[in-house]
Amino acid sequence: MLTHRLSPDTQAILLLCASFGQNRKAEPQPLTLGEYNTVASWLLAEEMSPEDLLNPILKERLPQTTIGKLDSKRLVALLERGMMLSLAVEKWTNKGLWVLGRADAQYPKYLKQKLKYSAPAILYGVGNIELLTQGGLAVVGSRDVDEQTLNYTRTVVQTCAKQGIQVISGGARGVDQASMLGALEAGGTAVGVLAGCLTREAVAGKYRQSIREGRLALVSPYDPDVGFFVGNAMGRNKYIYALADYALVVSSSHGKGGTWAGAVEALEQIRSTPVFVRIQETILEGNRQLLKQGAKIFPQEPWHNSLKELLEITTSEVKSSKTEVDSTPEQVINGGEHEQSKLKNGHLEVIPASSKDIIYQTVLPIILSHLEQPKDDQTLAKSLDIQLGQMRNWLKKALEEGKIIKTKKPVQYIVNQKAAQLSLLN
Repeated sequence: MLTHRLSPDTQAILLLCASFGQNRKAEPQPLTLGEYNTVASWLLAEEMSPEDLLNPILKERLPQTTIGKLDSKRLVALLERGMMLSLAVEKWTNKGLWVLGRADAQYPKYLKQKLKYSAPAILYGVGNIELLTQGGLAVVGSRDVDEQTLNYTRTVVQTCAKQGIQVISGGARGVDQASMLGALEAGGTAVGVLAGCLTREAVAGKYRQSIREGRLALVSPYDPDVGFFVGNAMGRNKYIYALADYALVVSSSHGKGGTWAGAVEALEQIRSTPVFVRIQETILEGNRQLLKQGAKIFPQEPWHNSLKELLEITTSEVKSSKTEVDSTPEQVINGGEHEQSKLKNGHLEVIPASSKDIIYQTVLPIILSHLEQPKDDQTLAKSLDIQLGQMRNWLKKALEEGKIIKTKKPVQYIVNQKAAQLSLLN
């Protein structure tokens, strides 16, 4: 049941922005987010809040008031939809839904901090509202994936559940749904940011028990009764990233699809949420290209006792570079030495390897991906924008480990396919 009372501010925002189950093109048309931001800016300048719009005296004055390019008569018509609001709230209450306006104290601070005016004016939800402020790991990926990819996803989220890391995803078929259900089945918590159909998903059997136990929250910036639209799915991606501390793209197509678009948007606009990609087993071209866009390599197993700390140290080691492959060795190594001092102080004792080993393990998958065809050390160093001396050190280490093979006449390097196959089996 709806356990919190709608604040006057939220009532006003709903009147302005909600469709109440109707077509959004029906008159009067609800405000878009951009239009509501115009109203919010005007209210701020006038030292008022949304609830002031419910004042009968102000409503009488609105038709003569200029608020950007908005039709003030349209605003008045929207504010007079009180009966529709009452019926909608009763319906939502009966289905256990709650509603948060951007002015509410319980509204997720991450959304406002990271997205600012792109944060949704209204957030509909069901389940434990407190989970929205706990951050976690966003896990996203394509809808159509193979069993190997799904197994990898389950392994990651089961680790998250064991280590108390919340999982945030989009609830769509494929990686998104597997990550949420996998975390819940392992006893963890999850937040699902849905592109539509919230009222239907709120009572779905796969989520019902977790909602009752307070381990799941489902949220949507769209009307709870609206169906699935591709545009809404694209639009909600940024909310998944904004609610998380870190993000993992398990699988992505290159240059198309919601996963690719959401990851690129996050890399460009939500830089406070580091984006990682899976570079393990079968590597999709989209994953490779996201590395070039600025994503980081997700740490490979084993994840020891704290995946979160491993993500933190990986993020710290490359924070001064645009990507893992275009930083100078001095930048990366100096960052690594800083984290090594933390290791000595006991903050990251779960990482047994030295910082330079971690840097090598982080860069190695990129080197191997470029050595599917033979290359000499100079060509490889140039393509990855790495100093030749550093590249030769890494190639020497990879040779000693049997990860690559060195040919003669000409001297080139290539992936040791036999070793790679054995690695997958192990």
